[in-house]
Order: sequence, then structure tokens, then C-alpha cells
Amino acid sequence: MATLQAIKYSRGKLLVLDQLRLPHEHHYDEVSTAEEAFDCIRSMRVRGAPAIAIVAALAHAVELHNGSCTATTPEDTIAYIESRLDFLKESRPTAVDLSNAIALLKLAARAAKLEGLAHPEAKEAILNSYIEAAENILAKDLENNTSIGSFGAAWLQQQFDASPDRRISVLTHCNTGSLATSGHGTALGIIRTLHARGLLRHAYCTETRPYNQGSRLTSFELVFEGIPATLVTDSMAGALFAQHRERMNIGAVIVGADRVVRNGDTANKIGTYALAVLARHHGIKFVVAAPTTSIDLDTETGAGIKIEERKPEELTQISGAVVNADGSIDPSRTARVAIADQRIAVWNPAFDVTPHALIDAIVTERGTVVKGADGRFDFSQVLPERWRW
Repeated sequence: MATLQAIKYSRGKLLVLDQLRLPHEHHYDEVSTAEEAFDCIRSMRVRGAPAIAIVAALAHAVELHNGSCTATTPEDTIAYIESRLDFLKESRPTAVDLSNAIALLKLAARAAKLEGLAHPEAKEAILNSYIEAAENILAKDLENNTSIGSFGAAWLQQQFDASPDRRISVLTHCNTGSLATSGHGTALGIIRTLHARGLLRHAYCTETRPYNQGSRLTSFELVFEGIPATLVTDSMAGALFAQHRERMNIGAVIVGADRVVRNGDTANKIGTYALAVLARHHGIKFVVAAPTTSIDLDTETGAGIKIEERKPEELTQISGAVVNADGSIDPSRTARVAIADQRIAVWNPAFDVTPHALIDAIVTERGTVVKGADGRFDFSQVLPERWRW
């Protein structure tokens, strides 16, 4: 089966799918500089915490490969790389994958500098070390997503004694599939794995206000993959659980994460917190799917997470392909329309924080973490090399 690809890369060239044009048009932007990557991320032509980190890392790799660094000493080469990475870090402050990737890339460049080679060999070694580390982030992400899908599906199967004769339904929020990662996905990756194993009855996806990643992207991925699915508005989740939980065997809400902090509090797309409250009230499991690159052990609680706020127009206006009189879509014609009084004050946070007390499991590529007897998450087993008491 063909798979969706948000990122196409070969050494020296990076193509990024413009997700603002989906689902009606497939268009790839060529991204060859840090500035172009910054704009791509900031405008949300690419989104999803893993994909953001990958695009930032690879865009700088492309410009290095193409000769953007004119430094004449190893020290200046390192300084140039770090300045470009610090610039890219400001494109999306909430997602920790980006800052984790930047820290890793800086270490790779510095490690090459310590080899003690003479210039220009030292400069070449630094550039090659960076490029290889950036390419490894892309390759590793796909491996991680496949593992998350497997661990998450296995945990849910165990919780519900699920089988092809007793399949479960789930709800997901925002977009966490191939379009948000290098492939397969995190939360949507679990759903994809459940479906492949014959354990999924139905998937529900929210439209995900205010930017509609659920209706534009997740519904597109579910249809593309042939997974039985239904789109609902964000405000329908409570009614869905109350009226259809038993009949459809809705067992879990599965979401991704832009940042999971030390105690398990999780930042994700706005509306996640409300879903966690509704899930707890209705006895539905709430599962966070997050690669270990999304775990921030330096931040103690969710109170320390910086929440990005978006432009008011993203809530008061909407754009899309024109629908013709006969119902057909014309992707060559787009229109931007007002859906609210343009004078109204707007509060538009892109994310919210779900307290760890409302989360039942956090699925990583290294295993599923559940709360201990003290009600806390312990990441020491999945992150022993980073764990600090």
C-alpha cells in the first residue's frame, strides 16, 4: 500500500509537503535554508513535533552540504552551526522534540571538533558529523513510530482482552500520523497497528480547533489507509462517549504529545485536556503516545511549559479550496472567509496541558509507562541515560 510522506530527503535536497493545501492538493516545497525551514514551521505548512524537529535538522544539513558555512576555523564552524540551530529553535517553542534534536546536533558537531584534526579537515569532519546526525534523526523516527504502534496496540489489547471477535473503538485528537512524523505516526500509529492486527472496530477523529488538523489531515490519512472512521467536532466528544461508548466499545482516547514533563503532565493540541476529563468521567482509558524525544526531564510539572499562542485570524477566518455548484472541489481556486465578527477579542493558545492524574499510560518506543502505586509516572526505565533524581 502506498504511504503518505510529509518529508522527502536525499543528501543536499529537502522537500516538505505543504499541509495547508491538504487534503485537496499535494504540493512539496523545496526547503534549502534555515530561514525557509523557520517559515515552513511557523506557518504550519509542516507540523507535528517529530516532523518539526526533522525538518529543522535536515534544512540546516542541506544548507551546510550546499556550502553555506564560510567559516575558516573549527571554532567558527561550530559557532555558525549553533547560531543557525538557535535561530530554528524559536520557530515552535512548545514542542520539545525540536530542542532535544538541537541539543543532540550540537553535541555531534562539538564531538567532531574534538578529534584534533587540522583545518580544513576539521571543518569537513564537523560538517559531516552534523549532516550524519541529522539524517539519523530522520531514520530513527520511523523506527520509533513503529515501536510505539506495537507497544500501544499490545497494551490496549491486554487492557480490553481485544481480539478480532471483540474489537475496540478509539478516539484521537489533532494529527499524529505519517504527516506529523517521518512515517507511520505516534498516536495514529497505534491506531494503524490496531487496524493491521484486526483489533480495531472504529476510529473517531476530532476536527481539532482552531486549525482543523483533525478534519483536514487525520480524516484524510484514515480514509487514505482504509481505516473505518468518523469525523466529529471537538464539542461532540462527550455526547459520543455517552451515547456510543457501549455499543461501539469505545475503549480509549489516544493522543500525541508536544512535550511530556518529568511528572507526566503533557502538552498537546488545545482540547486535549477537555478530552482527558471526559474520558475519565466515562471510564475510558486516556493514552499519550510520545517518543522519548518528546519527554522533558528538566521541567518538573506542566506549569513550566511555555504555551504558544497563535494569531486571532486562525480562529475568526478559514481558508480552503472552492466547492463548485455541483459539489466538486477545485483546488486551483481557494478562498478565505470570515467565520466570526472580526472585531471580537480572541484568545488562541495552540496547546493545553493535561495533568498526569488524568493519563493512564504513556507509550514510548522503549515501552509503555504506567503510574506506580504513588500515582506518578517513572521514566527511569525508558530513559536511564537521562534520568536525574
